[in-house]
Amino acid sequence: MASFSAFVRKSPSTRLQVFLEARGVRASDNFDWCSERRGTAFVRSIETLIRDLPDKQQDMVEAELELLAELSSENGMNGVEHVCAGEGIDLEGIEGVEDALLMLATQRDRVIIDRIQVQASYLHKNGGKQWSRFQFADDGKPWALDQKGAQDAFLAETVDILKLPAHRKREADWFHPIKIDPVTGADVKLTQATIYVEDRAESELAFGENSLERQTVQKVLEVGVVCDPKERIVEICAKGGHKIRDQYLKSFAKHFAPQSEPPVEVPRRNVQLEVLRHAPELAILPADGVDRVEVSSLSFRSSDGAFMLTEKRGEDEMLYQFLDRQFGAVSPLQARGWQIVAATLRIFLPSRDGNKGRIVTVTLRTPNTTSVPNKTESERKFVIGLLERWQLLAPPPSKSELFEVVD
Repeated sequence: MASFSAFVRKSPSTRLQVFLEARGVRASDNFDWCSERRGTAFVRSIETLIRDLPDKQQDMVEAELELLAELSSENGMNGVEHVCAGEGIDLEGIEGVEDALLMLATQRDRVIIDRIQVQASYLHKNGGKQWSRFQFADDGKPWALDQKGAQDAFLAETVDILKLPAHRKREADWFHPIKIDPVTGADVKLTQATIYVEDRAESELAFGENSLERQTVQKVLEVGVVCDPKERIVEICAKGGHKIRDQYLKSFAKHFAPQSEPPVEVPRRNVQLEVLRHAPELAILPADGVDRVEVSSLSFRSSDGAFMLTEKRGEDEMLYQFLDRQFGAVSPLQARGWQIVAATLRIFLPSRDGNKGRIVTVTLRTPNTTSVPNKTESERKFVIGLLERWQLLAPPPSKSELFEVVD
């Protein structure tokens, strides 16, 4: 995240000029818009121009620039790309995140910047500290994400959960960002919603022309929802902790996935797939009640963008033996430049109490996707315990990493 000063210095001169002129900022004909070699002096000259505006207009311009500066990061640029891909906005010729943000702020409605802000929050530290992830069973039953009636009903229940009176404004912004699958490199279309609800007016004292005057400040509550129908994953961001998020999840399932079983929350922890590079011993204990475990598939991506998926076919050799026999020293497990980006494990459970034996399949994908069976909470915890023992999951975040001040 860049500071206001850094954002102004890095912004293309022509783009910054157009942005400010569109907001009523006027400069003399001989004003030097080039920030090269001027540094702090250039920032001060821009601040001087803004201070010539009326107070309210000045505050609005400064607040907008501060927001754009906040978004000028790697996550912000990824958010720009995801939102613009979904909206069909061409970014060809754009020179970095500052250029992109100023262009969108000047040529598009404010809603585009709002969507980028939500997307950047979602991408923050592989999903954002306030986002919780929930996994539905892969039952093939359809979702009603694009049905207007379901969207309106979900918005109405959101207002009920927030316990807000009917006269306060509310709106739901539904859109379709497109992200790049980190494993296959393919486009993944998400369905995303941000629900804005006008909160009660907050009264405060402010300096008027001759005395202290009372004014109101409007605040906005936000609820974020991101859906990946292909992976059957829903992520929810909302203030109020897990109890509130669980209410939104219940409402989502009722209106958009009424035919599916309720989902379970899955941990957001990075996977450590390099453990699988050298045919590790995935230790099992008698108390586990497991016959055996095998790595049934590995996916690789090379430094030049090539993708390779290998799967275990026969029962007469391990996947590692097949790769060694087929590729030898140039196997992606041995050759430089290949990264393991996904893996599938099969856990074989024996017959017990008259029930047939079965296979539990677990898929791990970088950076932090763990497809854990969600038939029961106990089974989910059992599988996560095995993954932790095999060091395929990074340790859970510490309290200091989880701590976040929320206004």
